[in-house]
Amino acid sequence: MESNPVLVEVFRGPVVESRHRGAIAVYDGDGRRVFSLGDIERSTFPRSAVKSIQALPLVESGAADAFGFDDADLAMACASHSGEEEHVARAQSMLKKAGLDASVLECGSHWPFQQPVLIKLAQSGKTPTPLHNNCSGKHAGFLATCMHCGMETKGYVALGSDIQDMVRDAMVDVTGAVHDIDHCGTDGCSIPTYAIPLSNIAHGFARMATGTGLGENRAKAAQRLIHACMTESFYVAGTRRACTELMRMAPGRIFVKTGAEGVFCGAVPELGLGFALKCDDGATRASEAMVASLLSRMFHKDAELSAKLAAFASPGMKNWNGIPFGSVAPVEVFRNAVIG
Repeated sequence: MESNPVLVEVFRGPVVESRHRGAIAVYDGDGRRVFSLGDIERSTFPRSAVKSIQALPLVESGAADAFGFDDADLAMACASHSGEEEHVARAQSMLKKAGLDASVLECGSHWPFQQPVLIKLAQSGKTPTPLHNNCSGKHAGFLATCMHCGMETKGYVALGSDIQDMVRDAMVDVTGAVHDIDHCGTDGCSIPTYAIPLSNIAHGFARMATGTGLGENRAKAAQRLIHACMTESFYVAGTRRACTELMRMAPGRIFVKTGAEGVFCGAVPELGLGFALKCDDGATRASEAMVASLLSRMFHKDAELSAKLAAFASPGMKNWNGIPFGSVAPVEVFRNAVIG
């Protein structure tokens, strides 16, 4: 198996200190490959990057409307949030609307990943609950669907549960990829996760944005979820998080969602394109540079926005005394690509 190309370099002074390899796929709704780098057919766990597809049953079943979920609730159902006070309150509110409380969550607890949020929680003398789990909004959505459809809530995270079968079937339909036990693992929040090619994931997100090839109900649900995430981007991630910042750069024009181990997926609705990428070593600094650089090239006709995205893709680095010492930078072949 050939190695994926180097897509991001890290400089200390004028010298490259580290290199990050990866793969990128961009597709349109009809399944046409528009751009790619690296091995996009290699099986990849998309992890949390596909939460918007996993949230389809929440909308399609009528659960979202039955419980009065608004755009912020739907964005939370697609989120990997930072555990900020607003996120915790929103997850709790979603459960309450469905007649539930946090005791039914099976996602587990963890301290917030963002250091300022973690410190604030620790200083309050509190410890994290399942509501602080970055996936609590997604799980609230699963549970709301269970309640509306009369499905068992206990054990809802398990492989073979009614809700996880619904989620898997939605993933299969949208991406066109086989989701079988030989490519199934357990995600950090305990639900099943399946490794599939980046090509299928990118095509799936193009279909989510355009509705191409999806049934009428599914297409409307997909576009509603994408719209909610772009409208309420804070609830998708949080303060100074890449997903939130990138969507805020171009309101209503960019949908992007990260997943663990260096994955990003998303869509540019106005171009009818979806994308998926994976940084081989799972480094966040590199995957964020990759996705911002990719978006910069996708918006090459909008010089101002393209420049903002390119700047986000090449952040400078400073030491503990605030002295600049280097930068993260996408490689030239990537920076100069023309996409869309």
